Amino acid sequence: MESKFHRNSLGEWTAPLPFKPGRPRLPNNYSQAIKRARSLDTNLRKNPTKMDHALTFMEGILSKGHAEEAPSLQSDDECWYLPIFAIYHPKKPNKIRIVFDSSASYEGISLNSVLLSGPDLTNNLLGVLLRFRKERTALMADIEQMFYCFRVSREHQNYLRFLWYRNNDPSDRLIEYRMTVHVFGNTPSPSVATYGLRQSVADHPDPEIREIVQRNFYVDDLLVSMPHEKQTVELIKETQKALMEGGKLRLHKVTSNSQEVMSAFEEEVRAKDLKCIDLRLDEAPLQKSLGLTWDLQADSFKVDVTMESKPFTKRRMLSTLNSLYDPFGFIGPVILRGKMLFRKALDLSSDWDDPLTEFENEWRNWCDSLQDLSHISVPRSYTSSGLQNSSRVEVHVFCDASELAISAVAYLKVLYTEHAETGFLLGKSKLAPTHGHTVPRLELCAAVLASEIATIVTDNLDHKVDHTQFYSDSRIVLGYLYNTSRRFYTYVSNRVQKILKVAPANHWSYVQSEKNPADIGSRSIAARDLQGSKWIKGPDSLLKT
Repeated sequence: MESKFHRNSLGEWTAPLPFKPGRPRLPNNYSQAIKRARSLDTNLRKNPTKMDHALTFMEGILSKGHAEEAPSLQSDDECWYLPIFAIYHPKKPNKIRIVFDSSASYEGISLNSVLLSGPDLTNNLLGVLLRFRKERTALMADIEQMFYCFRVSREHQNYLRFLWYRNNDPSDRLIEYRMTVHVFGNTPSPSVATYGLRQSVADHPDPEIREIVQRNFYVDDLLVSMPHEKQTVELIKETQKALMEGGKLRLHKVTSNSQEVMSAFEEEVRAKDLKCIDLRLDEAPLQKSLGLTWDLQADSFKVDVTMESKPFTKRRMLSTLNSLYDPFGFIGPVILRGKMLFRKALDLSSDWDDPLTEFENEWRNWCDSLQDLSHISVPRSYTSSGLQNSSRVEVHVFCDASELAISAVAYLKVLYTEHAETGFLLGKSKLAPTHGHTVPRLELCAAVLASEIATIVTDNLDHKVDHTQFYSDSRIVLGYLYNTSRRFYTYVSNRVQKILKVAPANHWSYVQSEKNPADIGSRSIAARDLQGSKWIKGPDSLLKT
């Protein structure tokens, strides 16, 4: 990638398609592409509104030079046609995208099957989100049409041919076009785009700008938090400039919880629904990025639950559970109840789409209770003062197990000169194995989970953690960890070693079950009771220690 990645005379990054060595020659799949194009044409003509949206989308691609009319091919030229289809964003009914189907197979081969995926350069999503909560001033933005910012080497553009209306006019005939940029759907595109994004600032003299681009982007989305408004404005504006000069990348859709920050950016680069809003006076719409729902004025995360009436089947149960996006584990104890019911359904002999009758009311009641999650609000920032001005930062992790589940939850304790604050960090609840595990062994598994959570936090927070303390209400587990003479069974020994690699035994303490917030995560809780629970707020004892 490094040797072939270069900037053209216009300052745009250009990269070839990374074909696998020894790949087979691609067959001419024109017949497949024209069949799919005619099917799309029929579909669009039945829906004039969808046709207008599709034409507008393609006009943007053509007018910006992201696609061009394809030249004629010589008889021995190798090429590939990308079938296309149009889809709407499920939560944006008027936002359409034309998808280039790089996975479409013809004669047992597809474009993606002969392309290398490239290195995985994408930042850890949870890491980006954890860092987004560090300081008082937060900002989100994204790169405009990021994949289209990177050109495909001219010798490879014939592998990105497609069929569309001549002059973008549906009354005209279908002709051949070809993409001149890397497309969403190609296996290597994320790697190409992320590498190009970082290369755009690789030589920039300001290390803070390089750090922002390296650590705080998830593909094209930027999420960053900083201690002060002025610092945020200056650094993001310099980052905008660096990305434009370094690779023609436009950072836009700026969103912040600070009106001072928002006012410093021109309207055309602000988020669409915030262009004319004053956060001090007007009610701002909730903002969404990377699956999170952010209330700017309260500077808190909300839980977005949209429940549809669906038949009671195993497949629909799984669909409902998968629709509950919860990267931090805020609502893990609530989701746990749904997972328990789904496990009961899996024990039934019915097929995935067969209607179920057993415990249907119980499932429906649980689904109805999820509406109470709309009242959940968790501060975006770990503390009201941020981490930069702290004198000491500690991570406190609690774990617990029941016969049904294991759980671990971590809190940040931040000490300042005259006071201390705590905040929810990360929680996880997992169903316990159905057979062969005693409660002491499950408690040990919960302790392993606590160690894993602590590692995630320390690896991704990008802030010095002065001390990490663990808590369990199992004296058996603590006995395992403090033991220095007795030999254990392999199962126990392996897990004890994992735990002690993260922190020594003297970092583990006993906590009474009634004071252990992880107890909620191992037994579940009703959605209406979650907001005021120890799971969200953390134990009161943290501020007393």
